[in-house]
Amino acid sequence: MKEIALDLIQKYNWLVLLYFLGINGTYILLNILSFFAIKRYLKERKTTELERIFQSPFFEPISIIAPAYNEEETVVESAKALLQLQYPQHEVVVVNDGSKDRTLKMLVERYKMVKAPITYPMQIDCKRIKQVYVSPEYPNLVLVDKENGGKGDAMNAGVNVSRYPLVCFIDADSLLEPDALLKVVRPFLEDPTTIGVGGIVRIANGCKVKAGRVIEVGMAKNSLARFQIVEYLRAFLFGRTGWDILNGMLIISGAFGLFSKKAVVECGGYRSDTVGEDMEFTVRLHRIMREKKRLYRITFIADPVCWTQVPEKLKILSGQRNRWQRGLMDSMFFNMKMLFNPKYGIVGLFAMPFFFFFEMLGPIAEFTGYIVFFVSWYLNIVSFTFALFFLAAAIVLGIILSMGSLVLEELSFRRYPKILHLVILFAYAVLENFGYRQLNTWWRFKGCLDHILGKRGWGKMERKGFQAVKG
Repeated sequence: MKEIALDLIQKYNWLVLLYFLGINGTYILLNILSFFAIKRYLKERKTTELERIFQSPFFEPISIIAPAYNEEETVVESAKALLQLQYPQHEVVVVNDGSKDRTLKMLVERYKMVKAPITYPMQIDCKRIKQVYVSPEYPNLVLVDKENGGKGDAMNAGVNVSRYPLVCFIDADSLLEPDALLKVVRPFLEDPTTIGVGGIVRIANGCKVKAGRVIEVGMAKNSLARFQIVEYLRAFLFGRTGWDILNGMLIISGAFGLFSKKAVVECGGYRSDTVGEDMEFTVRLHRIMREKKRLYRITFIADPVCWTQVPEKLKILSGQRNRWQRGLMDSMFFNMKMLFNPKYGIVGLFAMPFFFFFEMLGPIAEFTGYIVFFVSWYLNIVSFTFALFFLAAAIVLGIILSMGSLVLEELSFRRYPKILHLVILFAYAVLENFGYRQLNTWWRFKGCLDHILGKRGWGKMERKGFQAVKG
């Protein structure tokens, strides 16, 4: 029996090693692809392109849909920023998803909104819409008050009320840069098969905001927020960009994404029975378009920016990562038929397997790998030298990947103007491998367990409001 146990431990160590090689090899590939893709994009980008959108007869108006649940701290400022975006024609549809705070009251009072007898087609199922409000002073602002049904349900309600052929989903606590719509709409003008475009999400903690706009990019003082800056840059600059090059984009963030309204309706909108509605919808969009044999394009651009707040407390952050993991598992299981299925092209043969085995099962492999690895060392199944070398290799690769995204940021968009900011981020790119990464593994591992046990719900999310400046 002892020999069997030792043999199983040894084989499991080999599986962990294969996992390590597979995930890091893919990340390195994505990093290389992203470098050349962003370099090419910056070379092709011209300021006149934005001006041409205003003059182009082919532009399509956009409905911005912002679901809001207990967002009294930021919703007024966010709505103001959305109204001021640079675009030829757009409307802002704020959906109050049964908030228990003053979200509805603050919007009605600030924008002098009145009840409107608006009729709209119920193209997608959603909870009952109690009332629609409009503002005589801001004709492109619409407020939808509905029964609570979750973020996905709120977005569906917004689609039903929206008037325009393109719909942009954004979190109500986030801020878009003034030219974000002009940049994110470009793929729709270049390629008529485009049905979805994602923009980059950057962290607003530490930034100064005036009139609903980020006027000065700053560095968060909170250590957890700094770790997340490194994470977000890594996830978007080389993660999303790399998958886009491979035509394997499986997620357009619910914080900032632009879609064809027709495609959203055709796919049935967002599910309300998952906490990962943005990823699940993107994966399902791929599946349905492939099954209907449609020519389509789902892409990502790292230039249009959405600024958002991130948690600064361990309890809130752990809940968020737990929720993300459960959402990832839902996305995989709801669309399991795509896994290794050549019918779905690169998405089924490469993207889905990677996300299933390395992202979804990754926390299980990492968490149990730590335990088995130390047991193996204790039982002399692996030597101390090998254990030390493997641990060092994992840390060094993690640092290289994080620093690679920071270098890519500095060579491309340079949003952090001070050298001190970059020094801090490089330091946190190193430090995250000594505790923070392991914490993330534990939070995601617990998310796996909670999903298996049937846990549902979003949990608590704290809003602080943006660091505004006067004058």
